[in-house]
Amino acid sequence: MSEREPNLDVDVEIRDDRTAVLTVAGELDMETADRLQELLTEQFGQGRRRLVLDLSALDFMDSSGLNVLIRAVNKARESDGDLYLAAPTPAVRRILEITGVMTTIPPHDAVADALAAAGGTR
Repeated sequence: MSEREPNLDVDVEIRDDRTAVLTVAGELDMETADRLQELLTEQFGQGRRRLVLDLSALDFMDSSGLNVLIRAVNKARESDGDLYLAAPTPAVRRILEITGVMTTIPPHDAVADALAAAGGTR
């Protein structure tokens, strides 16, 4: 039996001093959640308080991924910022719906919409 390689790619695009877009692709699960957590922590450490997560290429997310999102939104809001979700795939949107996370972090249809809500540049 072969072991599965963790499948998560994250691209970070700095929009301004306080805003970054992180494009998350692949699977956000127990094996990969720490990587996203580290990247989010790094952005907070650099003074960015408005973080947009582009979820348009995220195929799967489990409770570990949800935990990362919840911790990140709490950290952002404690620092007068926020976390914005953009373009979740249908599978990820369903997870956000059934867990109630959508009420805490409402997703936007597109990155441009999330950036507009964040007050950042498009």
